[in-house]
Amino acid sequence: MTYPLDISIIVPLYNEKESLPELVAWTSKVMKENGLSYEIILVDDGSRDGSWETVKALAAQDASIRGISFRRNYGKSAALFHGFEQACGRVVATMDADLQDSPEELPEMYRMVTEEGWDVVSGWKKHRVDNALTKNLPSKLYNATARLITGIKLHDMNCGIKAYRNEVVKNIEVYGEMHRYIPYLAKNAGFEKITEKPVHHSKRKYGTTKFGMERFLNGFLDLLSLWFLSVFGKKPMHLFGFGGILMFLTGFVMAVCIIAAKLIHQSAGTPFRAVTDQPLFYLSLVALLIGAMFFLAGFICEMISRNATERNRYNIKERF
Repeated sequence: MTYPLDISIIVPLYNEKESLPELVAWTSKVMKENGLSYEIILVDDGSRDGSWETVKALAAQDASIRGISFRRNYGKSAALFHGFEQACGRVVATMDADLQDSPEELPEMYRMVTEEGWDVVSGWKKHRVDNALTKNLPSKLYNATARLITGIKLHDMNCGIKAYRNEVVKNIEVYGEMHRYIPYLAKNAGFEKITEKPVHHSKRKYGTTKFGMERFLNGFLDLLSLWFLSVFGKKPMHLFGFGGILMFLTGFVMAVCIIAAKLIHQSAGTPFRAVTDQPLFYLSLVALLIGAMFFLAGFICEMISRNATERNRYNIKERF
C-alpha cells in the first residue's frame, strides 16, 4: 500500500499555548533535515488558554500543520483516536506537546518501523528528570505490573513518544484512558512486533503537568479491564463458569459434610450440634449462592457477547 506522506505526527494538547510554536518549529526542522514528508496533527483537547488560536495561526503559516479542536476536554485517548483516524502517513508517531519529548527521536523511530519491520516502537525515558518520589518510583512499579500482566517487555509503557505502522493505528480503538496501553491493544489486534528505544527526556519548560497521582490507580484498573477483555471478552463463561463451579462445589461439599456428620452422630447416639447452629453451614449457603450468581453472570455475559456487533470482527493480515 502506498501512502501520500512518510510520517504523520499526532500531538494531543491541553492548555499548551506557550510550547506550541517552539514544538512545531523544532519538529518541522527535524523532518526537513531528514528529508521526510510529514504532517503534524495538533489535537486540542478543549483548551481554555487560547491554544486553538495558536494552532490556527501556525497552520496558516505552514501547510503541513493540521488541527482538530474538541468542544470540551475529553482526555488524551479521545485526542489520539481522532488523530489516528486522520493520519495518512506510512508511519504514525505520537508525541506530547510539553516539549519533554524530543522530535529528534522520530527519524530513527521511523527507520526502525520501515527498515527493521517493527509494528510498534515505544519510547523509553531511561533517564527521567521527574521527581523521584512522585513520578519515578510509581512509574517503575506501574510498568513492572504492566509487563507482568501484558507480557510485553517494555520499560515505559506510558511514554508519550511512540511510532507505529499505519496499519496498526487503523486497527485499534483507543477509548477511555487506554492511551497508556496502546502497545497492548496492538498486541491483542495481532501486531506483536513491539520494541522500545531509549529517548531523551527533558524538564517541562512551560506550564504544569495535567496528570495527578490518581493516574496510577486509574491506570491499574484500566489494565485489569483490558486484560479481562482480551482473555475473556469473547468467552466470558469460561471465567464465570469456572468460578461458579468452584464456589458451588465448595458450598455443596461443605453442606454435605455437615449434614453427614450430624446424621452419623445422631445414629450413634452421641451428642451433636444442629446443622443450623453451625457457622460453616451458612458459609456453605453463601458459597452455593455465589456459585449460582457466577453462573447467571456468565450466561448474561455470553448473551451480550453473542449479540455484540464486534463478535465476528477479526483483523485479516492478507487474502487472495
